[in-house]
Amino acid sequence: MRELGADKFASEIESRKKELMELRFQAAMGNLEKPHRVTQLRREVAQLNTIRHEQAQAVHSGQGEQA
Repeated sequence: MRELGADKFASEIESRKKELMELRFQAAMGNLEKPHRVTQLRREVAQLNTIRHEQAQAVHSGQGEQA
């Protein structure tokens, strides 16, 4: 995941959030086949957000040293 570009992070997060929303809808309807996938998707979204935040912090800290 760390090798993804900044634009890829946004698309990956959005696709996983969309899938998560669909799974939640299925759960509400009572048709959820793989309940563990909800937890897995939530974890993946959190990991992607963490990596994106770490990369943003690295960019900001790198700019602060140059100024």
